[in-house]
Amino acid sequence: MNILFLLGALFALFYAIARLQIPFRNLALITGLFLLAFTLLGGFNLFWALLFWSAFLLPAVLLGIPQIRQRFLARPLLRRIRKILPPMSETERDAIEAGTVWWEAELFRGAPDWQLLQNYRLPVLSDEEQAFVDGPVEQLCAMIDDWDITHKRMDLPPEVWDFIKQNRFFGMIIPKRYGGLEFSAHGHSAVVTKLSARSISAGVTVMVPNSLGPAELLLHYGSEAQKDYYLPRLADGREIPCFALTGPFAGSDAGAIPDHGVVCMGTFQGEQVLGLRLNWEKRYITLGPIATVLGLAFKVFDPDKMLGDEEDLGVTCALIPSNTAGVTIGNRHFPLNAAFQNGPNSGKDVFIPMDYIIGGQQNIGNGWRMLVESLSVGRGISLPAVGVAAGKSCARNTGAYAHVRKQFNTSIGKFEGVEEALARIGGMAYMMEAGRLLTLSALDSGEKPSIITAILKCYNTEHMRQVINDAMDVHGGRGICMGPSNYIARAYQSVPVGITVEGANILTRSMIIFGQGAIRCHPFLVREMEAATMQDLGAAETAFDAALRGHAEYFLTNFCRAFIYGISGSHLAPAPYAGRIGDYYKRLGQMSAAFAVCADLVLMVLGGSFKRKEMLSGRFADALSYMFYASAALKKFDADGQPRSDLPLVEWSTKYCLYQVQMALDEILRNFPIKWLGVIVRHAIFPLGLSLRKPNDSLSHRVAALLIKPGEARDRLTAGIYTTDDTDDITGCLEDALHKVIKAEPIERRLRHDEINQHGLEDYQQWIERLQNTGQVLTEEADILLQARAATRKVVMVDDFTPEQMTNKIGAAKKAVPVKKTAPTKKAVKKKAVKKKSAAS
Repeated sequence: MNILFLLGALFALFYAIARLQIPFRNLALITGLFLLAFTLLGGFNLFWALLFWSAFLLPAVLLGIPQIRQRFLARPLLRRIRKILPPMSETERDAIEAGTVWWEAELFRGAPDWQLLQNYRLPVLSDEEQAFVDGPVEQLCAMIDDWDITHKRMDLPPEVWDFIKQNRFFGMIIPKRYGGLEFSAHGHSAVVTKLSARSISAGVTVMVPNSLGPAELLLHYGSEAQKDYYLPRLADGREIPCFALTGPFAGSDAGAIPDHGVVCMGTFQGEQVLGLRLNWEKRYITLGPIATVLGLAFKVFDPDKMLGDEEDLGVTCALIPSNTAGVTIGNRHFPLNAAFQNGPNSGKDVFIPMDYIIGGQQNIGNGWRMLVESLSVGRGISLPAVGVAAGKSCARNTGAYAHVRKQFNTSIGKFEGVEEALARIGGMAYMMEAGRLLTLSALDSGEKPSIITAILKCYNTEHMRQVINDAMDVHGGRGICMGPSNYIARAYQSVPVGITVEGANILTRSMIIFGQGAIRCHPFLVREMEAATMQDLGAAETAFDAALRGHAEYFLTNFCRAFIYGISGSHLAPAPYAGRIGDYYKRLGQMSAAFAVCADLVLMVLGGSFKRKEMLSGRFADALSYMFYASAALKKFDADGQPRSDLPLVEWSTKYCLYQVQMALDEILRNFPIKWLGVIVRHAIFPLGLSLRKPNDSLSHRVAALLIKPGEARDRLTAGIYTTDDTDDITGCLEDALHKVIKAEPIERRLRHDEINQHGLEDYQQWIERLQNTGQVLTEEADILLQARAATRKVVMVDDFTPEQMTNKIGAAKKAVPVKKTAPTKKAVKKKAVKKKSAAS
């Protein structure tokens, strides 16, 4: 009984530590007084007294008495860290220090503040941005024939290029005073999302000038003269930009680029000026083959010491007109049948004046920092928007197809195997959109959350791969036959492009997300590293001891928190709401505390060598990323007003994410460098075992049911992509068929119930005519059945080609669906916008 009382008291103490974050000295005093009282009252026998007092005194003395802590803990640890701390390259340091930390720090540290999450405002398009999306973007989408672009032309048509330039699509991020549109990050993302859902090639073409490139770099680092000259020309399309970073021998390791510029005197416009003589070879440069101005990254060397005492001056960025002597614009690459312009370029002994350097001579050597700071924003907008476009379009189109396409007199969307794929499509589309909106909230509030943008780019493109694969599986042969009526194959082919660019996902997941996150988000790690690099040993010991004391309190608090939340099934964790949704907040709080414990242990055991444990780092990235997506899904549901019809989507997304976090942490502990310690910690943070499960069949059925029929949840999930009910449109015929099939289904059910079946030798139209003549269906019913049949045929048919067309890749296919190529009138666009607004009301 005494031991039970003691265990209950310890449980209460752990709970107090978990929720109140008691300072270590106060905690040691309270615990010591309690143990003393319990011992004096005879609550212990000798064995239990020795056990509990030993467990208390060792950490209390070692951590609680400053002199002992410094002598036996802080100094030895500091000496060890000084020896093993690996050197950090300049590129690593710039990458780690770039940007800011935001909501991910709350998740990393084990005690997310839900009120803080609730206070974030998800972005809303301004009236001007909404008008642009409903006007020029809608018109551009209607002009696009992706088969014509990707199969016949391998380029956008001239009228599309003109429309893009005239409407300043390339100037979305450029301020109005320079002739740009000056859109928010959300506005920029909305345009890319809508275009990419229609055509990846068109989306990428518009995306690149507004992402990491000359305009972005000029806005933040350019001189006033450079801004005044280039930004108006970039905004209206007189200049087509590209940015050249990657070369044959330097990709992810940008610090190793061999491209270089040597400081020297040279002739420019008939005068001798100080400048750089450049030599470079680049590849994979989007818009490179048609660019009029090249953004270029290279290393600067000053062997003659014309600028100072240093020879290697570092990575630098410059803007170079493509017609400059010595510049060679190469041929085109062919990236998986996508038609956006992409190719190599090179330069041989190209002389440029110092004025060509972005920001001028003073920015020599600042290029890598400029790039990673810009990337910390840009990669959170463009490619994640492409992932969202894939999720929304797959959800809408695959859901419609799964209802229209029938086998055994049943929509294939009602087969459980197909429901499983549809549930993933719907759930992941919801996750991607939630992550996009929460990230844009940070960007539009002035943050530069480099870790979150890395998460969003990596995992939105990975989820894009999954939803497109599932959509292709549901479509079957309809998806694999290329042609003008295929609305999924080009996106399927283009998936690896998004996976690869702006930081390959393998690298981002295994090295960047947690490697950068651990240093930026941990409240004490940076202070300990800074102390270890101090020259003054006395100052280093004092600073390190203070950081170590805080680190110990932080770890102990998280350990108690993880145990208490785990042993209680997360019921003791805080949540902003009661009920089912509140339970997800509690589970997420439990996973956050468990994550913080695992992260601290790995960092303490492995130290600087952790940067080489990429499989462990990748699992930490999974855990942190899925915690972010779970919180984003909950935030979106709350911001949308908690609509009841969205419950299946938010529950599927959150359950899926929490399960992924749990399994990532379990794999970390099963592969922990010290096996016995991993076992102990796994039982401490998961005392009830691995209790989280994937979304069950019932929930998956509810998500799938949302996608295969019209409704508010389906419209909300797929809002922001181009939709039309035009029967001659590549996807509009799907919407038309869905409505017609649903209208015909009650009649079909009656006929089956009455066992009125089609005879084997009569076709469908003959059967309906016979039923009409015998009075078994009314004339109006016959029309409904025949229209549904015709619309279904149009949807399920695929394209075919003559042998000559297959050989020459020319001519028109026998189109299952004719596609419009001209822009609708402004009156038609306005009418459609009014219709949409009325439907929403």
